[in-house]
Amino acid sequence: MTYPRNFSHIGLSVPDLEAAITFYSEVMGWYVIMEPSDVVEDDSPIGVMCTDVFGAGWGKFRIAHMATGDRIGIELFEFPNNEQPENNFEFWKTGIFHYAIQDPDIEGMVEKIVAHGGKQRMPIREYYPGEKPYRMVYCEDPFGNLVELYSHSYELTYSEGAY
Repeated sequence: MTYPRNFSHIGLSVPDLEAAITFYSEVMGWYVIMEPSDVVEDDSPIGVMCTDVFGAGWGKFRIAHMATGDRIGIELFEFPNNEQPENNFEFWKTGIFHYAIQDPDIEGMVEKIVAHGGKQRMPIREYYPGEKPYRMVYCEDPFGNLVELYSHSYELTYSEGAY
C-alpha cells in the first residue's frame, strides 16, 4: 500500500547567501534555523556525504538552513564561481537542484525508486554516526531530478546547528 510521504525540504543554489536569506526572510517570512556556515571537503560526516553527492574535488561551499511556517526546510547553498543555470540539473549553478522527502524506511523507498526507473546515487549515510539515527541518501528519479531521502524531519536533523 502506498502512503503519502512528507515533504522535507528543497535545496536552492544561490549566488549570494546573505541576500537570499534577506529575501526569503523578508518576502516569504521564512526563518533561519542554522546560520550560514562553511562546508569543506574533508573526512567529516558532512564532507564525506558531499563528496558522495558532488564527486571529488568540490572543495568548499557556504550553506544556511531556513524553515517555512509549516516546517518545510529551505537549504541554501552558495558555491564558489556560481553561474545562472541553463537547466535545473547543474547543482553548481543557481537554481533548484534537488527535492527531498522524509521516509523512515529509506531502504524500502530506495528500492521503490529504483524499481520505477530511478537510481541510487550514493550509499545511505548517517549525519551523526553513533549519536543519532538520522540517515540520508541521494537518488535520482526517472527524469534525472535529484531526490534526497531523509529518515527524520529536517528540523530534527539540523536543529543542533553547524555540522
